[in-house]
Amino acid sequence: MPVPALDPATTNRFIALAEACADAAGEILSRHFRTSLAVDTKPDATPVTVADRDAEAAMRALIADAVPDHGILGEEMPPRNPGAEFTWVIDPIDGTKSFITGKATFGTLVALARGGRPLIGLINQPIQRERWIGAEGRATTFNGAPARVRPCGSVADAMLYTTSPYLFPGGDEDRFHRLRRRVRHALFGGDCYSYGLLASGHADIVVESGLKPYDYAALVPVIEGAGGVITDWDGRPLTLASDGRVLATGDAGLHRDVLAILQSG
Repeated sequence: MPVPALDPATTNRFIALAEACADAAGEILSRHFRTSLAVDTKPDATPVTVADRDAEAAMRALIADAVPDHGILGEEMPPRNPGAEFTWVIDPIDGTKSFITGKATFGTLVALARGGRPLIGLINQPIQRERWIGAEGRATTFNGAPARVRPCGSVADAMLYTTSPYLFPGGDEDRFHRLRRRVRHALFGGDCYSYGLLASGHADIVVESGLKPYDYAALVPVIEGAGGVITDWDGRPLTLASDGRVLATGDAGLHRDVLAILQSG
């Protein structure tokens, strides 16, 4: 069953809340960036800091106060109101490894999903003061101006991003390298920032595997609203129940060609 569209006034209200969350998180992250910061290791071997935890707590407080009946799914704390019609999906620092090593390509992700389908998405890079906002039925903006993907008619001409070639589990690694060998250039690093670059027409492909909903939910409205295509590796729309394989391209024809490569062999 299709997810009902939000009316314009409600969309505006929820975008304003997403921006307030990004502002609150950004203030905390900017204060901690490039400082002597203790780094803990989570059970999944990924790093976490007080900046991650404090930023998520600030966003959760804003959401719980504004829309107490909504759910919240975040990286660092237990879910709130699971099963709610609306769920805010938040990642205080997408790219904590970049954050703790002083590289300003991490970002804060804020999404609103209804029935599991992301309707609103925001990517915020607080150090560089760069923000992409996407919402279903609206054009994506970058710092308030329209953002648009670029055409790319050939895999051989494409610029590809992925966070790391070492993050593809099992057979996904072979699939990725099959694609990597076909593109013009493959670049590593960037986390969510790579998707913002794609939405603004500076890259052509982002491909990743093993992501969680808080890693990709916000990216969906941003990419789609900029004219791009973002799906799983089988070409299916991304929802909160997707398997974590993500393919985003700026060109629809390119997306079909990349899917064929990922699915071959």
